[in-house]
Amino acid sequence: MKNYLILDSVRSVLNVGAIFRTADAMAIDKIFLCGYSPTPLDRFGRERNDFKKAALGAKTPWEYREDIVELVKELKKDGFNIIAVEQDKNAIDYKKISLKEKNAVIMGNENFGVKREVLNLADRIAELPMRGFKNSLNVSVTTGIILYSFFDK
Repeated sequence: MKNYLILDSVRSVLNVGAIFRTADAMAIDKIFLCGYSPTPLDRFGRERNDFKKAALGAKTPWEYREDIVELVKELKKDGFNIIAVEQDKNAIDYKKISLKEKNAVIMGNENFGVKREVLNLADRIAELPMRGFKNSLNVSVTTGIILYSFFDK
């Protein structure tokens, strides 16, 4: 099984670092950082101390891609099952998601979620039902729940 994680314009370096730590724990094969998601390296190619602290030594391979739509189309062409995590009228409970041999899970921006154009390309949209007043969890928390739910089998 090959499993990728795609972060699209997740703006907080601390969230991205925490997500790397979780992805490492779940043996995610690769993380794609898209849009303005911060990378483990600063603009001068040096390790970011804030990222390093949040990631606690996670070594998940990663790649930066500016355009998530182009990336998703490429992965679909390569046979990946594209799963976007978002609250949407077409979403299904994350517990009912079926995995395939190759999967790519997409997490969106902390405030705006996954872009409509990306949702339209997804094979499935997974949702974590919210029961309280707040309608969402922190993106790193949601990523942890999703990755463990999908890949801890």
